[in-house]
Amino acid sequence: MNDTADVIDLAEEENDEELFSEIDSALSDVEKTIEEMRLNALLTGKYDNLNAILTLHAGAGGTEACDWTEMLYRMYICYAEKSGYTITELDRLDGDEAGIKSVSFKVEGEYAYGYLKAEKGVHRLVRISPFDANKRRHTSFSSLEVMPEIIDDEEIKVNPEDLRIDTYRSSGAGGQHINKTDSAIRITHIPTGIVVACQNERSQTQNKEMAMRMLISKLLEKREEERMERDQDIKGEIKKIEWGSQIRSYVFCPYTLVKDHRTGYEIADVNSVMNGNIQGFINDYLKKSQ
Repeated sequence: MNDTADVIDLAEEENDEELFSEIDSALSDVEKTIEEMRLNALLTGKYDNLNAILTLHAGAGGTEACDWTEMLYRMYICYAEKSGYTITELDRLDGDEAGIKSVSFKVEGEYAYGYLKAEKGVHRLVRISPFDANKRRHTSFSSLEVMPEIIDDEEIKVNPEDLRIDTYRSSGAGGQHINKTDSAIRITHIPTGIVVACQNERSQTQNKEMAMRMLISKLLEKREEERMERDQDIKGEIKKIEWGSQIRSYVFCPYTLVKDHRTGYEIADVNSVMNGNIQGFINDYLKKSQ
């Protein structure tokens, strides 16, 4: 800011119009830096600086919803690439005809959970369905769960007797080894009914370790939600995956608009959003949810 003020003083003293463009650029940089500092100041939650584990589930809408879930998955992959994050697919169940029924993936990077927690909830799509021969407009839904990746949390104790562990053959990519051995792991936490699965790693041991991390994260998330419900202060809760419970709508027809129903933030360029440009929605949510 001081450097920019010096340039402004210099431009005024010398009446040098050529410095005006330099001043505009400098002011833009200052504004961007202040905005980043402000957002970082908001990310003070206990788990905000951790990696994030995301799970997308197709909701009402059949094949159309599965296709929408795959579109959202691509959107978060693009967002991660733009943000310098790394994505690792953990588990995936493809749709019967097209798209994805559910997919779990890890986003690694600084404050990944702090930012992506803003995306938790139901996402609604309105478009002319490519799967409808009559070219009618369809509404589809997909929900997103967002959890911090808990490596070691002594507060969460898991009794081995409460777990049912199943192995199965991976259906994902990974070459001959991963497809010919029962390396994939599914863990069911019997008291809560929580189910997690991992098939990304090549060994059963690695998949089990990652699945346990996912389970601990889900148990932690459940505990936090119960605590916030008691305090009547829960935010961004996942509701039933159907009409009326969405946090954000993505409209492709009859006009184009992406609108967050929690904050009112909206962008008309839906294609830009689908290419991963969602930071504006995240920033606005973080500011208004404090």
